[in-house]
Amino acid sequence: MNTHQILLQLKVTRRRNVLLKNEILLMPLEWGYNEENGPEKWQHSYPEAAGARQSPIDIRAVDLQAFNTNRKLSWNYVPENTKEVSNPGYCWKVSVDGTGSNLSGGPLDGTYVLEQFHCHWGQTNEEGSEHTVNGEKYAGELHLVHWNSSKYSSFAEAAKYPDGLAVLGVFLKVIAPKIPSVPVLIGTLRLRQVGRKHLELDKIVCQLNKVQFRGEHAKILVPLDPGALLPENSGYYTYSGSLTTPPCSECVVWIVFKDPVEISQEQLDTFRALRCYSSEDLCPCDEYKGFVKSNFRPTLPLGQREVKECRQ
Repeated sequence: MNTHQILLQLKVTRRRNVLLKNEILLMPLEWGYNEENGPEKWQHSYPEAAGARQSPIDIRAVDLQAFNTNRKLSWNYVPENTKEVSNPGYCWKVSVDGTGSNLSGGPLDGTYVLEQFHCHWGQTNEEGSEHTVNGEKYAGELHLVHWNSSKYSSFAEAAKYPDGLAVLGVFLKVIAPKIPSVPVLIGTLRLRQVGRKHLELDKIVCQLNKVQFRGEHAKILVPLDPGALLPENSGYYTYSGSLTTPPCSECVVWIVFKDPVEISQEQLDTFRALRCYSSEDLCPCDEYKGFVKSNFRPTLPLGQREVKECRQ
């Protein structure tokens, strides 16, 4: 083979590799929230997603039972342990480093260690929460994920058992201002500030421009207290369910706070600006143009399960 033939062969090989790479990059993610890989398709790859104890659910007044307990739900979080935010391709997620952040009491037997927390939202403010209450939807839902360190040695082991994980659910709400007089309205429109900015959450939001693409990580520069993300009123609903993302393992004791917390429109819009693909990939040709504009799973049947209400 002469030099010309070698160069020609190399050129053909390079072109074939480029085509193969582009074909791989254009392949849809294994699971997600668009028409190609959304929640209704998950059960084909993750059979447990079709189980009888799936989450989220619609929490209806007619299904509620009183939960009377002397064990107050309590948490102790170490702000210094929340050090990094990442973009796994479907949300933002804060990883917790250390075992000093714990949850106990209420419906829980034993101590649960905080592993991570993340958020779900919709493309409009009229939807986005995973759980609903009497059919009412919120703009988003924060999940603080804990594992049972009293019975299991790791998060991975705990996720195999019905009492392995405990997730705190917090509804997020953007409250539109009351319509003011015309002069004030002009100033309000100029400021474009809707809702009240959540100061603790903003410690995450201000780092999201560094994790715009899937696989990116950024340090949280100041101590972040997960407890400051919870509502002041500690009343909650509780039931047995599953993870709301694949593999949808039925291993969760759910504790969903009754009251929402308020965030600003600007903060919520920053969530929606995240991308579901890496900076090295081509933008997927989906209905969201590669943005994580909607990442919530619709509600699923309660079945024979009980939902209890604690007015703590």
